[in-house]
Amino acid sequence: MRGLVQFTLRRLPVMVPTLLFVSILVFMLQQLLPGDPALALSGEDHDPEVVAQIRQKYGFDRPVLVQYLYWLGNLLRGDLGMSYRTHLSVLELIASKLPVTIELAVFSMIIALVLGIPAGVFAATRQGTAGGLGVNLAALAGISVPQFWLGIMMILLFSVNLGWLPASGYVPPWVDLKRNLVSLIMPAFVLGTGVAGVIMRHTQSAMIEVLGADYIRTARANGLTERRVVNKHALRNALIPVITLSTIEFGRLLSGAI
Repeated sequence: MRGLVQFTLRRLPVMVPTLLFVSILVFMLQQLLPGDPALALSGEDHDPEVVAQIRQKYGFDRPVLVQYLYWLGNLLRGDLGMSYRTHLSVLELIASKLPVTIELAVFSMIIALVLGIPAGVFAATRQGTAGGLGVNLAALAGISVPQFWLGIMMILLFSVNLGWLPASGYVPPWVDLKRNLVSLIMPAFVLGTGVAGVIMRHTQSAMIEVLGADYIRTARANGLTERRVVNKHALRNALIPVITLSTIEFGRLLSGAI
């Protein structure tokens, strides 16, 4: 824990300017987007007086630099502003969706690890065989198949044709745990298969590298069974880069599944 704190403090001089630069870049790029939000909020008639009032209310009539500084000041106070569409606090909207997002990301990550790590070990220990080739093809399909298309196909099969799973909706676990799990199976599987393909390929590469190490040859020369060599000695060291990748993929799931 102490090392993590020290590392964070060492990175702060770089992190703060980087975050500031990224925020400026994103804010300025948003200003370049086509369209006028004041016109979009004023309705179909676009009454000039209404448009002027909206620009004044939301600060659209101020210079871009003033708008950015105003936004940054509110952000530092924990105020993310109001949604122009729903007229609700952005912080409240995020807080309402965050528990569902976290649960979906956790389930997707579990599926990805359960599928990806064993498949990677299998492919690494059976290189050149039909089984190893089949696992690699499955991983490639998981990475390549668009998730929106896979989701639609699963809805057609399991919801429309078979009627086994709900096509949409969410039930909190404290209301009905069984219905909660049932509602998460399909979306978690759709998101998890793509991540599983990535984890499988990295696990395979790490296992191939570790299985060629000197200490693995020594373990085999000492008479250890192949299963013990793979599971206890090789896999333990091969999982180090896989764990790092999994944390990155979990962050991607949190940002993409909201």
